[in-house]
Amino acid sequence: ASKLQISGSYVALVTPFTDKDEVDYKKIEELVEMHVENGTAGIVPCGTTGENPTLTDEENIKIIETCVKAAKKRIQVVAGAGANNTKKAVQAAQACKDAGADCILTVIPYYNKPTQDGMYEHFKAVAEVGIPMMLYNIPGRCGCGGGGMTSATIAKCYELPPVCSIKEATGSVDFASEIRSVCDIQIVSGDDSLTLPLMSIGCKGVVSVIANIAPKQMADLCKTMKEGDVEKAQKMHFEIYKVCKGMFSESNPIPVKAAGAYMGLWKNNLRLPMTPLRKENEAALKAALKEAGLLKKKQLSTAFSTALNGSRCGFYGSRDASKRIRTQHIKAHVTPLNGSPRLAVWLKRLTDSSQRLSTARGVA
Repeated sequence: ASKLQISGSYVALVTPFTDKDEVDYKKIEELVEMHVENGTAGIVPCGTTGENPTLTDEENIKIIETCVKAAKKRIQVVAGAGANNTKKAVQAAQACKDAGADCILTVIPYYNKPTQDGMYEHFKAVAEVGIPMMLYNIPGRCGCGGGGMTSATIAKCYELPPVCSIKEATGSVDFASEIRSVCDIQIVSGDDSLTLPLMSIGCKGVVSVIANIAPKQMADLCKTMKEGDVEKAQKMHFEIYKVCKGMFSESNPIPVKAAGAYMGLWKNNLRLPMTPLRKENEAALKAALKEAGLLKKKQLSTAFSTALNGSRCGFYGSRDASKRIRTQHIKAHVTPLNGSPRLAVWLKRLTDSSQRLSTARGVA
């Protein structure tokens, strides 16, 4: 049987929390829509970036269900389903399958450091569930004897029918080359800054942290590399490189939560043991965001207010004329800000808002 095809930018989705420390499911729906509009290939909820260790089982499944419902099969949902207890990993995989996920992201067992045989048997048990699997090789967070899975173990796992890809987060282009030399598993980068180098040796894309705040830029980089325009892709790589590195100035997802809050995407709320970005690191992160053209909060807020006010000012007249004027008014103020990942979502929301208001006034 053919394996699930993986290609492009997959966002390691943050989990937005309210001021009451509750998961903001409405915000998750908005974020999924933002990614659909900006070319993201897939949503990866409930991973480390999504603060999975601090989520309850109920929250975990509801987040995945929310993403599946919002995605509407327009983009893939690769649900986080890792555990260092094989029975729990199997249960998590089954829950993700039942929730409608397209694939699961399943990490090498952490802390208890299994052998290569143990890792294989772990994934073999998870594979019995029958949902496509993206393995996650990240020895830096897992120990596992110091090096994570060997290329031989990865190749053996790839023989399991559900295993389609691997998120490679050793930080080594050389090791990715070694994997490519022994099997045809689809490799995606686990490091934003290595997306271009890894795609240059045939890897398929990235599970990206920066895509939370720069979805179009990362999607375009992957698309450009896939099309073979390396020179253009190099330029795009360096435009966001400092932001990529800035995402790890402190433990992930602390910097990306702060960056998104600066941009107005969500509130800078985390769950312990994660804490907000330290004051001394704020200036460097903001500078990197500004240099990449991502931090335009004042400009965006002004455009948002102007367009929204225009939609409320009561365009009377014929039905067709009022619709045309409302749409032109909104686009005139918002279209110049094409670099904003929220543009499409805002434009849709503003148009819907103006239509509701006009309908209430008798103008359809």
